[in-house]
Amino acid sequence: MTEIFGREGDDAPASPRSPGTRPRPPLNGRRAGRVSVRQLARAVLLGIVAVLALAFQAPDGSAREGRQLVAAGAQTSAQAPDTRTAARAAHPPQPREAAAPERTGAQGEDQFPVLLGTAAGVLLLVAGGAALVGWRLRRQTGGVRPAEMRQRYDHHDAVLHAVREGVLILGSDGRLLLANDEARRLLELPADAERCPVADLGLEPQLSALLASGRAATDEVLLAGDRLLAVNVRPTAPRGRPAGTVVTLRDTRELRALAGRAGVAQERLKLIYDAGLRIGATLDVGRTAEELAEVAVPRFADVVTVELLEPVLRGDEPTVGAGAELQRMAVKGVSEEMAIYRVGEVIRYVSDTPMATGLASGRPVLVGDLTASDAWRQQDPDGTQRVLDSGIRSLITTPLQARGVVLGLANYWRSGASGTFEEEDLAFAEELTARAAVAVDNARRYTREHTTAVTLQRSLLPQTLPEQSALAVAHRYLPAHAGVGGDWFDVIPLPGARVALVVGDVVGHGLHAAATMGRLRTAVHNFSALDLPPDELLNHLDELVTHIDTDEARAAGLGAGAGADPGTGTGTGTGGRGLLDGAGTWAGGSEGDHDGVPGRTGITGATCLYAIYDPVTGRVTLATAGHPAPAVIGPAGTVSFPEVPVSPPLGLGSSVPVETAELTLSEGSRLVLYTDGLVENRDRDIATGLELLRTALAAGADHTPEETCTAVLDAMLPAHPSDDIALMVARTQLLDPTRVAEWEVPSDPAAVAPVRAACLRMLESWGLAAIDFTTELILSELITNAIRYGAQPIRVRLLYDRALICEVSDGTSASPHLRRAATTDEGGRGLFLVAQFAHRWGTRYTPGGKVIWTEQSLDGDRPEPGPDATEDVLDQWDDVPAL
Repeated sequence: MTEIFGREGDDAPASPRSPGTRPRPPLNGRRAGRVSVRQLARAVLLGIVAVLALAFQAPDGSAREGRQLVAAGAQTSAQAPDTRTAARAAHPPQPREAAAPERTGAQGEDQFPVLLGTAAGVLLLVAGGAALVGWRLRRQTGGVRPAEMRQRYDHHDAVLHAVREGVLILGSDGRLLLANDEARRLLELPADAERCPVADLGLEPQLSALLASGRAATDEVLLAGDRLLAVNVRPTAPRGRPAGTVVTLRDTRELRALAGRAGVAQERLKLIYDAGLRIGATLDVGRTAEELAEVAVPRFADVVTVELLEPVLRGDEPTVGAGAELQRMAVKGVSEEMAIYRVGEVIRYVSDTPMATGLASGRPVLVGDLTASDAWRQQDPDGTQRVLDSGIRSLITTPLQARGVVLGLANYWRSGASGTFEEEDLAFAEELTARAAVAVDNARRYTREHTTAVTLQRSLLPQTLPEQSALAVAHRYLPAHAGVGGDWFDVIPLPGARVALVVGDVVGHGLHAAATMGRLRTAVHNFSALDLPPDELLNHLDELVTHIDTDEARAAGLGAGAGADPGTGTGTGTGGRGLLDGAGTWAGGSEGDHDGVPGRTGITGATCLYAIYDPVTGRVTLATAGHPAPAVIGPAGTVSFPEVPVSPPLGLGSSVPVETAELTLSEGSRLVLYTDGLVENRDRDIATGLELLRTALAAGADHTPEETCTAVLDAMLPAHPSDDIALMVARTQLLDPTRVAEWEVPSDPAAVAPVRAACLRMLESWGLAAIDFTTELILSELITNAIRYGAQPIRVRLLYDRALICEVSDGTSASPHLRRAATTDEGGRGLFLVAQFAHRWGTRYTPGGKVIWTEQSLDGDRPEPGPDATEDVLDQWDDVPAL
């Protein structure tokens, strides 16, 4: 160690950074090089001068002087490490007067070989000395060049004095070789501590004994004055030199403070991480506010309250201004009775309060001592005093701000026992609140979109069910938590006191699914107006869905820049009906990025069940396109799932005919129609769901349709529905046979009068004499037309329901049309009169022909013809110019 840090007794000047502590470098590059090279150069020059002097001296020169010079040169070479001054002192020049007598030139020539040998010896000696010095330098420096060693020394010295740990280097004899500035501060060492034995430094006995022992130690805590030091001792013996010891010291109070800060930082990082996982998982504004409060208590604050601006709750864009109203959404850490405002209450903060200041500035506000805050007290003196009485002493109010919009406030409160908030807590509170604000804003935007979609869908669903006597109907519709879908239901009155029940489902969620559902529901209404049977109606609906898919495929392809043919609907981007790429999207663009059709795939994906119930016969005719079959509950409470022919979903089955099924139901039976969201979800398959539905339906044999709907949803509704649910329960009723009358009509105009008379008698028995005139007029026209233009069989049927229904059927499919008759025409006005005196009229086709039907109000009131009388309307149809 002495070779590294200086020899014993070295009187090198002390370091200016710490007097007496900075060691001399083991070999100063400049000094070592300067001493060795200079001495060698001097020796070589002296030898060369001596040789030249002997070789070229005059023949009459003194031989004695030559020998003296050679001897002086040889002695100088032998003493090469010494200085030139020492050489001169050892061999002072002899005075010329003392020189030996002159010798002859022959004698000088005899000495010349001796001189050359001497010179060669001197050169060899010099070269050997240089090699010895170089080898010693390499050994001492480990092969490092002087300049590089100087650089290393400067670096190591800078680090040694800048480090925040005390460093001691002890020699093998127990003396202190080096102590850096931090070690001097921690141990309070004197300025002349270096070179002193450890026992003489005045350290605590335990610490002194540990340092003197030289044993290794790791983080041993020992007393040093009023400090507790963590001591680490490691022995060292660099490159075989004498062993020593390196000691590092650290104040444990500083370690504890640093560890405390590191622990707080780590805990807050974990809190931020947990907040990212727990906040915003539900896309519900209120629940997101509660999650923020639950995360922050008690890890950051003792009490947390969250208020949101009222437009945020509706999904609207909020604006902050004077007197802005906020609604409290969450209180955590204290009972609501202790809070100034409870959850659900509307708050309007007074200006200059910390909350109002935070809302206006968009920056967090710290109130370190609530007892001294008059601005905070002015909001509610009594309530704030109650808060102070509970022990709350500090507050940070932070705006919930996302995308430059202030959504509300998060207030963090601490009691006196937990310590007050500091300035450094502001940044963390702002970071935590910002993460929650993004989740609240996402929930707000979702609420807006969800509200829009729900509003659209509910506007497209039936607002009220039409009045009819065939079925007692109850229904339920529940949108999914993830967004509205395309489920729908409908009840459509049909001619002849019949009723159509419809349940459908469009795959997907969102506005597009709701809009597609509206289009399909409208189409079903239009097809029902034609009084089509269920199989034909679903065929038409399937064709409509196919056209929808093709139109959207064209839009997707053209939006992506594909070359679609406007005439055929085919091209590089689209391919007519159902042409998809390998990913299942239209070839003209990627899923979720179609111009005009965002997020659309190639197939709409819709199912539908259509059923017609006839209360006269009690028969149900139904057909399904990919939809689950209905359940039937008998009057005795037995539950069955009738077999219904399976057809592909809409848009996929144009080449597959739809088949129908017929069921005859007893009066009081219940027909249950539903969508797949009721019986199938992520946690159960459809078989399990149908069994649960059977159990729920069988539990209430005498339930009304409303009670049945409630019981089914209570038993089967999941906590978080992932799909829409539409449910409809219809209890059947039969029309009283005494209110049904039917006659066969022969193909003879003379038969019109007897049938008409029989109908009038039936009306009188039903107590409908008030409408006998209009009924006679209608029946006369319809029966006459059937006899004149139709074919057998011709029948007349009267139905006494909510209205009087007159039906005339014949065996032809030719349908009469309402037309405008000219003044000179003898006919063509019969259907016009029928339309004027009946509330409704129409034609429906049957397998054996057609039925022309009318409905009349039972009170005898005629429908309002409008602002003009019937005669005025007829006059307007007169297209013969006046003469």
